[in-house]
Formats: sequence, structure tokens, C-alpha cells
Amino acid sequence: MTIQTRPVEHDGPGGPFEGVYIWDDAVSGPRPGVLVFPNVMGLKAFDIECGKALAAQGYVAFAADVYGKGRRPADRESAFALMQEAGGDRKILQGRLLASLAAIRAQPETDAARVAAIGFCFGGKCVLDLARSGADVDGVASFHGVYDPPPFANADPIRARLIVFHGWDDPLCPPEATVALARELTAAGADWQIHAYGHTGHAFTSPEASGPGLAYQPDADRRSWQAFGNFLGELWG
Repeated sequence: MTIQTRPVEHDGPGGPFEGVYIWDDAVSGPRPGVLVFPNVMGLKAFDIECGKALAAQGYVAFAADVYGKGRRPADRESAFALMQEAGGDRKILQGRLLASLAAIRAQPETDAARVAAIGFCFGGKCVLDLARSGADVDGVASFHGVYDPPPFANADPIRARLIVFHGWDDPLCPPEATVALARELTAAGADWQIHAYGHTGHAFTSPEASGPGLAYQPDADRRSWQAFGNFLGELWG
């Protein structure tokens, strides 16, 4: 088994964009693909390592870029500026997400009929918006995402199955925001589930998380990744 990576440049609103495609060259033939949408800090080693873990399980992965080619924030201040720019117009953001979806489907190692998406923090918001758009993806998983809906109607029904991993003490998404998301997804006819972890705040999968309400929580990290693996198993058998 040799995990390989290659940069993939693609177009999209405000592009070009450049993500990283990840696969195991010991596996022959197309296989299911998983899009990986990064947190506020943009595409980085964490997202590529996540993709490598998925490739080791027999999938292919695409660590996506929604900020733009070469636009890699050096610090949190510049990261938040890029996030606000990317998320300022949710229609444009959806266009970028759909461009990433097209990019993973275009790779020869990907089974284009079997694609899912995961995201962390801002990336968790991205995968929810991908599902809200009605995109033809089998499932999406949001890890400590942000739940505010876009200012326009969702697809009806939402096609993708959704799983949401949530820290109950997350200051960005208090209980009322989580309940509102559940109501939204129910109204859209979605197949959804929410896993809430007690004594857990925002960014619980990130060992580098620090700040008010932000902290790595190893139990929630382990449990959510295991549940995500089960989720993929349900999608594709």
C-alpha cells in the first residue's frame, strides 16, 4: 500500500482553486470518494492526513480548497478574513462547493456514482450547504460545524443523508441552534442524525484548538470518527 497525493487545479466562482487528491495506488479500479472541507484555516496538513486515513480504508479523498489557489492564511486574522469573504455570499459559496464536487468526480480513481463529503468547523458549514443545495452526494458529515441556514430556500427534498457531530458546549452553536438545524432538516425531508457530546466545545477534533469554548476532546474525536466510519459503511456497504 502506497498512499499517493497530487494537486488538482479546477475552476469555480472566484477561482482558480487547487485541492489535493489522495488515493492508494495498490487498489485498482474506481472507488468511493470523500470530499474533505477544511476549517477556518483553509487547506493544510490536517486535511491531507484526514484524506490519507480515508485512502487507507479503501476510499479516495479530495482535500478541497474554497479560498482560492495560493490563498493559504498565515494566521487566524487572515484566515477569518478569507472565511468571511468565502462565506459572505452563500450562493457563490455553494458554487465553489459544487466545483469541488465536480473535481473529485473527474478523477479516474473515483467512482463518480459514490461520493460523500465531510467538513470541520467552517468546512462543517460547507458540507451542510452542499446538502442544502440538493447536490447529488450520498452523504455529508459535519464535525463541529456552524448551522445558520443560507438566506434562501433549501432544495426540497435534500437528497444527501446527513450526520452532524456536535459539542454540546459549543459556544458557536448553542442548543437552540442545534434544535433549529434539526427542525430545518426535518422540514426539508432529509435523512439526518445528530450526535451530541457532553462536556465538549468547538473544534473538538483539533489537537491545536485553544481559546474560550475551544478545546480538543479526545473521546469525542475518537467516537465521532468511529461513527463516521459506520456512516460510510451504511452508505456504501
